[in-house]
Amino acid sequence: MGDWQFCALLLSNGVLIGLMYSLIALGFVLVYKATDAFNFAQGEFVMFSGLLVAVGLGSYGAPLWLAVGAALLVMAAFGFGLERVVLRPMIGRPVIGVIMATIGLAAVLRGFGPLVWGAATKALPLPIPDTPIVLGPLLIPPIQIVGAATSLVFLAAFGWFFLRSRAGIAMRAVADSQQVAMAMGIDVERYFALAWAMTGVVSALGGVVWGNLLGVDVQLSLVGLKVFPVVILGGMDSVPGAVVGGLIVGVVENVAAGYLDPYVGGGTKDFAPYLLMIAALMIRPYGIFGKEIIERV
Repeated sequence: MGDWQFCALLLSNGVLIGLMYSLIALGFVLVYKATDAFNFAQGEFVMFSGLLVAVGLGSYGAPLWLAVGAALLVMAAFGFGLERVVLRPMIGRPVIGVIMATIGLAAVLRGFGPLVWGAATKALPLPIPDTPIVLGPLLIPPIQIVGAATSLVFLAAFGWFFLRSRAGIAMRAVADSQQVAMAMGIDVERYFALAWAMTGVVSALGGVVWGNLLGVDVQLSLVGLKVFPVVILGGMDSVPGAVVGGLIVGVVENVAAGYLDPYVGGGTKDFAPYLLMIAALMIRPYGIFGKEIIERV
């Protein structure tokens, strides 16, 4: 394989993986846009939803459409209930309270799944062939194409939701100023709950795609950590930023692994996104498309 073919292969895989990262990043963006809080349990949401689908398929023999549909409903209800029961009493309190609550929730989910269904890695089979698709010099796994296509569809849908729908515009108003939104008659608490329910849906989709790619166990929650650089780079309150940040991180980690791993012994893709994140925080801490906050004192 020539140098340009090798580079093209790394770039194509990076783009597809980056789009799959963007789907998970959307969960962070949805919560941050509505509540100004960062959901540190996003990776555990993905892990838990993937576990629901894998158990439904493997242990109960449910058809794929039923297992995925049930996971979507359960995760939407879980996000809605989480906001109602745990997070709503924290409205008006310092944001650190919500952050600590999500960290605690992440620990609970990491322990609950293995406690109930066991810690062994579970397969999440999808009716997708394993044979790579050959496009010239490119070898593309079909699951990456499906994952990237799913991400694009839902990212476009949520972009339309925030820009065109009444509920999306109201959610943006809540994100800009909760007090002003309340003065305009917007039910702020309702849109908080909607944001968390939508995050549950996004997590379920991410759990299906990444669960098929990596298998489902506690380690699947680490996908949430891999998405932190995506959110920081693109902007924590920007849907287009989730797409651009995902593409940049996906390409950077694949290219770094392809060219540097032979010299350093591997592991480059695990830390390259975080070096990129640190550089972004130093140069543009609010992200490429994030909202710059200026405080006058």
